[in-house]
Amino acid sequence: MTRAGIAASVLLIASVFAPAPPAAGARSGQAPQPIADVWDKEHVSWPVPPLIRHTDVESRLRDVQRAAPDLFHVEEFGKSVEGRSINHIWFGTGPMHVVLWSQMHGDEPTATAALFDIFESIRLHRAEPGVLRALGALTVHVVPMLNPDGAERFQRRNAQGIDINRDALRMQTPEGRVLKALIDKYKPPVGFNLHNQNWRTEAGRTGQPATISLLSVAFDEARTESPGRVLTKKICAVIRDALEPLAPGRVARYDDEFESRAFGDNLTKWGTSVVLIETGAWPAAEPDPYLVRLNYVAIVTAIDALANGRVEQADKQRYETLPVNTSGLFYTIVRNGTVVPRAGIVPFTADVGIVATRGVRTVDGQRTTRLTARIDDLGDLSTSGALESIDATGLFVAPLWNPDAKAGDLVAQAAWESRPAGRTIATGEPAELVLLKKEDGGYRVVRTIRY
Repeated sequence: MTRAGIAASVLLIASVFAPAPPAAGARSGQAPQPIADVWDKEHVSWPVPPLIRHTDVESRLRDVQRAAPDLFHVEEFGKSVEGRSINHIWFGTGPMHVVLWSQMHGDEPTATAALFDIFESIRLHRAEPGVLRALGALTVHVVPMLNPDGAERFQRRNAQGIDINRDALRMQTPEGRVLKALIDKYKPPVGFNLHNQNWRTEAGRTGQPATISLLSVAFDEARTESPGRVLTKKICAVIRDALEPLAPGRVARYDDEFESRAFGDNLTKWGTSVVLIETGAWPAAEPDPYLVRLNYVAIVTAIDALANGRVEQADKQRYETLPVNTSGLFYTIVRNGTVVPRAGIVPFTADVGIVATRGVRTVDGQRTTRLTARIDDLGDLSTSGALESIDATGLFVAPLWNPDAKAGDLVAQAAWESRPAGRTIATGEPAELVLLKKEDGGYRVVRTIRY
């Protein structure tokens, strides 16, 4: 790296780890762009987190420790139902212990990727004053994949079929017992529970996705505000201020209703106050880089604020005034088109609401992601939001009768007259549509929609 490049990198990391708390009454967050810039320059995480396997995590952990054996310590802390290792990595020597765990649900991998980017930043900038301060103030413990059996299947539950996050009372899952043992050993005052949430989750009723939702986890039905909950509310406030410039209108608050079986609620009751970070959707064909980047910024900001005391100056109202999660966001809405659902039905003006889910499948031994989309609603959807809205005013919306159709094609007759039997636009049907514009001599294909 050139001298100029080294200087720029030092300036970036100095911005990531702030030199001092702000004055009383100042906004709790700091300019997030330098933190995001560090991620842009240095991230080493997997480009598609859903494809991460347990063997990948094990290999990367060995690489992390090998690159800086005096900085990172790795151990197998337990095993999953099917005997896969559950690994614990930690760094720092400070008196305040902090625990982060990811992929308690096996199909929620975004934060797992971001954690390895944080390890790399700590390694590269370990000599910088801000990082040194964090290493001296905190001991940070990480379980990057708590549910490896679920991750292998890309499913929420473990190999027993149990939701680990609802096993805090009975402790029937070995994975849950591992997490409890780690907490009991180090007694951290703060924990971070890292998840993904449904792509239909909306930031209030704004029409925007709840890309990141935060929660200061309650420990009783009354949602009592203990000193620990005040601290986690302030941590959430710091994270909000860091993320909103990068994701304006897309940071929300998770419902804080007490769940008596959940780990976060019980850990908070037992003395480790928990911050929940839920990662939702991002309006892009390839959302993962944006989502991993936001997780990186959120976690780095929180660690820094805890290390330098800046969190104490945060205004918890910044957390409490976040819009609350709602459900009902669409992946795509085709708005105001003339819908021709099937033969024998007179065309009508309507919106078509499409929902999508992402899964993982194995083809010839290789894991790949797949997007499955279906029509979820039909009619007046003017009060609903979507990751993508398509204005179909003046266009016909018909079932996609020919998978080879493409924009610009001229169709001699109406698509709904020539399509195969069974093709229809109705709720529950696959989201395979074509938008057509009537012209002299036929219909022009404006756009095809197929996932």
